[in-house]
Amino acid sequence: MKVIRAGTLGFCMGVRRAVEMAWRESSPGDGSEPAEGKGSLPGKQVYTLGPLIHNPGVLKSLEARGVKVLEEGSDFSLLASDSASQNTTVIIRAHGVPPSVEKDLANAGLRVLDATCPHVKVSQLRARTFAEKGYVVFLAGEEHHAEIAGIRGFVSAASAAGVISPCHVVGSGQEAEKAAAELYSREPDARTVLIGQTTISPGEYRAIGEKIQRFFPDIEILNTICACTAERQEALRELCAKVDAVIIAGGRESANTRRLFSLAQELGKPAWLVENAAHIPPEIGSYKTVGLSAGASTPDTLVDEIEAIVSSKQ
Repeated sequence: MKVIRAGTLGFCMGVRRAVEMAWRESSPGDGSEPAEGKGSLPGKQVYTLGPLIHNPGVLKSLEARGVKVLEEGSDFSLLASDSASQNTTVIIRAHGVPPSVEKDLANAGLRVLDATCPHVKVSQLRARTFAEKGYVVFLAGEEHHAEIAGIRGFVSAASAAGVISPCHVVGSGQEAEKAAAELYSREPDARTVLIGQTTISPGEYRAIGEKIQRFFPDIEILNTICACTAERQEALRELCAKVDAVIIAGGRESANTRRLFSLAQELGKPAWLVENAAHIPPEIGSYKTVGLSAGASTPDTLVDEIEAIVSSKQ
């Protein structure tokens, strides 16, 4: 069997940066490996605020190094009250968090490492800037996704400047049209801006923008889609023209991985979303040429493992 990799796949810059930050923080200063389940130094504890990235294999490897996940809404003062709080580090995940959470961490006196993807950070700051100017902010993406929750928090932070700026999260053209129509009925002269989740597909983002423009022709549509997202989707399109079937490697909680999977299906290819080697479908052996793509939070090791196993099938 022949396996062809997509031209662009796997870890993006933001994810690699976050993982490397957590890896270094959970390693002893001498560069050696920490004992499994132990922090890097005696009494030291490393936490991530929510899952660092959306990949179960990576999260499991960090857990083995003693890195623990703090649930959202955790009482940071409990960590700060510990006698060893000065040896406690909290890492903000790649998707970012609302500024209110950053403030709570600072007030607790904990050491904080900000692993927010730089592209997401730009979206956060631009959202706050427009909100402070009185714009109604439309966020295109998944309502309960961590990135959207963080950006929405930056819009809410505009209230500190005395501005009440509405924020509408829309996940489709239909939702965008409904939200825009309701806003137009109340405030037809509203200044509006559209900001997209960095992992949304260009097609989805364009459709959402067009629906809002019907009511607000002057809406400012910001180009916030990460180039890594577009590159992986375009690479998958090219790949699908060369193969009989496609495997998308990555976590099911990863938005960009799910979009790659959906795109492969839209292009008419038999496709499977594979979180680990155990999930490789037995029927993959019936195809002569298989394409391999991977989400932006998928490590190279998993891509290599899947390729090796699929290549060995007759």
